[in-house]
Amino acid sequence: MEFQHKSVLLEETIENLNIKPDGIYVDGTLGGAGHSYQIASRLSEKGRLIGIDQDADAIAAATKRLEPFQDRVTIVRNNYSNFEQVLKELQIEKVDGILLDIGVSSYQLDAAERGFTYKVDAPLDMRMDQRQQLTAKDIINTYSEFDLYRIIRDYGEDKFAKNIAKHIVAARQIKPLETTYELNEVIKAAIPMKVRAVGGHPAKKTFQAIRIELNKELDVLENSIETMIDHLNPGGRLCIITFHSLEDRIVKTKFRNCENPCTCPPDFPVCVCGKKSKGHVVTRKPIVPSEKELEENKRSKSSKLRVFEHI
Repeated sequence: MEFQHKSVLLEETIENLNIKPDGIYVDGTLGGAGHSYQIASRLSEKGRLIGIDQDADAIAAATKRLEPFQDRVTIVRNNYSNFEQVLKELQIEKVDGILLDIGVSSYQLDAAERGFTYKVDAPLDMRMDQRQQLTAKDIINTYSEFDLYRIIRDYGEDKFAKNIAKHIVAARQIKPLETTYELNEVIKAAIPMKVRAVGGHPAKKTFQAIRIELNKELDVLENSIETMIDHLNPGGRLCIITFHSLEDRIVKTKFRNCENPCTCPPDFPVCVCGKKSKGHVVTRKPIVPSEKELEENKRSKSSKLRVFEHI
């Protein structure tokens, strides 16, 4: 299957990166290289693009897609949380722009055997990096009822989290849950009939929660933002696209703290904590897809772009 992924908020992201032909840019979530292709095509032979992804399929697809620019592109299989180490190995101190497009790619959702989607029957996998040992099946079958409840409540924001966790634990005592459809059935049984009739797919939120937990998506995001801003040249920008409220909240809060890190009480006449601003938030409100994009790409629906500029 070909790695297809329609890049969300493509024009808006490229515009906000303020690409300089001789600059150095990092795409921390390379995917199918939709954004990266546009960045690379704007670089001179002096410019450089570093693409990072932990998914082997993404690396293969992006390498092929970026072939015309191979003189200025470096592709690294890693997690963007190791961004600093990647730069160190490439002997790069600072960069001019960084892009993160958070979440699961269209390809990962459409490749049934990866187990990311509740729409096809497949083994419960959901690993973004297939070198990782732990899978979704392990979480479903070994986490305590309380931990399952906690992740479905916090990461899935599902009001039936308690009941879903209870049903999962009861089902796995009969036999381990191994496939997406087996999990679907258990979740369905935990949600009242009248709610199922009007809501979206009953398993959507639980699948999201398990995927976030397995791939440590929120921790990775939260722990990377400040480091990335610190590695930007003056005027360099960090552009982050998120797909749900939990991620967006992290980005919004981190950006705000980097802009105004002072922890002094508001009644202090001068700042004594010594924490200096790292720059400013370019997007007071997040940039969202246009009507046209929403029509052309259903998956762009919940996407938001926030931008921070380093001083």
